[in-house]
Amino acid sequence: MRPTRSVPIAAVVTASALVLAGCAGSPAAAPAADVAADPVYDGTLTVLTKFGGAPLEDYFEDIAAAYEKKHPDVDVELIQETDQSIKDKTKTLTASQALPDIYFTWTGDWAENFISGGLAADLTELIAPGTEWGDRFGEASLSAFESDGKYYGIPLYNNGKFMGYNKSAFADAGVEVPTTFDELIETCAPLRAAGYEPIAFGNKDGWPALHYLQQLFAYNVPSDTLHADFDPETAAWDHPGYEASLTQFQTLVNDCTDSGKGTNGVLYTTAQEALAGGRAAMYYQEILEFDTVTAEGATLTTDDFGIFPLPVPDDADGDPQAIEGAPEGYLINARSPRAALAADFMKFVTEPEHAATLSSLPYGQPSTVVGAVTEQNSSKAVYEGIDRVNQASQLVAWLDTVTVPEVADAWLAGGEALISGSATPEEVLDSVRAANDGAK
Repeated sequence: MRPTRSVPIAAVVTASALVLAGCAGSPAAAPAADVAADPVYDGTLTVLTKFGGAPLEDYFEDIAAAYEKKHPDVDVELIQETDQSIKDKTKTLTASQALPDIYFTWTGDWAENFISGGLAADLTELIAPGTEWGDRFGEASLSAFESDGKYYGIPLYNNGKFMGYNKSAFADAGVEVPTTFDELIETCAPLRAAGYEPIAFGNKDGWPALHYLQQLFAYNVPSDTLHADFDPETAAWDHPGYEASLTQFQTLVNDCTDSGKGTNGVLYTTAQEALAGGRAAMYYQEILEFDTVTAEGATLTTDDFGIFPLPVPDDADGDPQAIEGAPEGYLINARSPRAALAADFMKFVTEPEHAATLSSLPYGQPSTVVGAVTEQNSSKAVYEGIDRVNQASQLVAWLDTVTVPEVADAWLAGGEALISGSATPEEVLDSVRAANDGAK
């Protein structure tokens, strides 16, 4: 899940980097960590994860215990946060110059802020394609954390966005899996008549709306134009596909969700629970959520759970084979005196055995390690989702992490305004263009 931003992370990172550099020079002036040195197996290693809460929190706890058993003089201290809490925790730790040795990151602008701020160690020597460690991963996963030809991130798991659906609900309503966006909208009335909320949706955190929008943008806007618009220096945000996407999203909210204009007050977890509880027919979700909606105690069974990409609108000008998604991973603190030990720990985390465990139930987080996701160790839906991600023409990163904070905030506010009816698609685009101009 994606971060919302109450305070732009770039401002926090820049301020912290300046302090670390003594305020007299650039962040790069501070001594860099030697990640390629021989690790010293002694002391405390701190790790900020995004695996807070059951069942995910056990994964890093078990890994840490195994590493400590292998290296008895090392103490791994975990700071386990959730999807929603980690953004604020990261900002707090960055602002106080207390970033841990290893810390979670999204791709795109979020990671780039730490890289350009001198707070992420250069791992090229260790993890670039062609290195022993780097060859564990697909090149696309590594490239997601590449900047100016250097590699900074350790991709832990891959991700993509799909519509999850209840096969029994579709059968009850007499509808088929839609192949176009219009067909998706047409399924909603019969699903509602059969007693189901057609599409469960909660936008209280802001980013769920942007997931719909970014996938629609990928379909409706030519790829070169879309990617140019992610950079304020080349952005125009004026292709007609943007307005078409905003209008299509409004139609989906109004025609297919029970809360309609009230979805800004609904948590995404409430929507997730509606599908898991058999009350909703569909829920637009990340691969990372697939095993959650069919977990023990859920009404929805694995046999009844299916997935399909958000259908492509008719006459779309973009890439119909694109999937919204990105790997998520970890950075090593460039100022950490334990950087070599941190790298050694992350090599341990991404060993094939541990990667297979991550991909298996109850975690269901599809590892970026090549060959870790199999039909034997993963649920049918997770395996299918990763296969579709691997076959996609491109992965289009999350809208609120791929753009600069000012533009991301404008999109977050715009999505909420579209849902509430307080702004038209044209007005939302005007606000995004104004934010883009201010970010140049």
